[in-house]
Amino acid sequence: MMLKEIIEGLFIGFSTTAGLISTYQTLVSCGGLFRKKETVTNEPTKTFAVLVAAHNESAVIAPLIENLKKLDYPREMYDIFVICDNCTDNTADIVREHGAYACERFDSSKRGKGFGIEWMLENLWGMPKQYDAIVMFDADNLVEKNFLRVMNDRLCKGARVIQGYLDSKNPFDSWITLSYAITYWFTNRMWQLARHNLGLPNTLGGTGLCIDSALLKEMGWGATSLTEDLEFATRCIARGIYPTWAHDTKVYDEKPIDLKASMRQRLRWMQGHYDVAGRYIGTVLKNGLKSMRLGMLDAAFYLFQPMYVLIVTFMSILFATRFFDVGFMPAAHFLPSWLVYSTTAVFYLLPVLALYLEKVPLKAYFGLLLLPFFFLTWLPIFFYAFFTKNNQEWSHTAHTRSIRLEEMQ
Repeated sequence: MMLKEIIEGLFIGFSTTAGLISTYQTLVSCGGLFRKKETVTNEPTKTFAVLVAAHNESAVIAPLIENLKKLDYPREMYDIFVICDNCTDNTADIVREHGAYACERFDSSKRGKGFGIEWMLENLWGMPKQYDAIVMFDADNLVEKNFLRVMNDRLCKGARVIQGYLDSKNPFDSWITLSYAITYWFTNRMWQLARHNLGLPNTLGGTGLCIDSALLKEMGWGATSLTEDLEFATRCIARGIYPTWAHDTKVYDEKPIDLKASMRQRLRWMQGHYDVAGRYIGTVLKNGLKSMRLGMLDAAFYLFQPMYVLIVTFMSILFATRFFDVGFMPAAHFLPSWLVYSTTAVFYLLPVLALYLEKVPLKAYFGLLLLPFFFLTWLPIFFYAFFTKNNQEWSHTAHTRSIRLEEMQ
């Protein structure tokens, strides 16, 4: 009897935690239902070093360089550097042929995007020409022409770390790419824009980001985990520097087409997430409580997300086995029932609203029917990544969609 009461208490505690987190996230997501018009008011004054991370990207690098050379920004105010990181193909030759700087790096002991960026920044700081800001892309990207103008404007207005809108260049290649695309459209609107509207820190997506050079020199890159974007963003937030969001300029990247490649990519993301969370969540939480800054607590909440999924899964298993007669949604013991049910309804409505507000093609809505199956494929990833979070071996995602921005538009 005593054991059953203890387990029932733990179950209620878990479900209450899940209920509070779900309610909080749903309420914050509602901040994405509106969009403030942000106009570009500053003329080009900032210079940019545009860094492109590449590993054997001969199939896709040429369209990106041609795209970057045609950005709506004075050509003399930005230079394009491609980090040809441990390449064994002709990526570097293609880069030179298209008029960009090919920076070749060969280091088998330090493999991965984070190490490549760190190496490139060290070389940049030693060059005669210095830049006001660093912009980062992946080799498979395509970029809207207003990107640097928007980043220049945000920098002039005081932002130091900026993330652009992340979109997909192949959303309808397969059910996997469509599921990715819907996830990104939802995240862009109901996570990123919502937090931007509410003054909370944004997350970095690994590409389409801009960082003030002075900040990089001050704190160093120092992000060499499997999720270097999350690591750098977390270090910034811990110092009270919040990454911000630019909803009005897009970067398109290529999503994996098949399930195997997708799961390999997402496993790397989750291993990196657990690693970064284990090293930084305590500091971010402590600083947030000490300074009473909601933004830091929100960042700690984001780092906790994978554990939250594990808790919810564990709860679901317990409920399904009917070992304990604790009733449906024990969180209602502590939360008003109207709040639980209303936030649950809004939670399921938000993806539909996100697609509508983002004006995506009508056929994309059919992907909502497949999304639950895509979410199920995350569960083994969350569990396996938790037990392999110390893995630091970089896995490369192959890219083959050599299309140009004009073809997409």
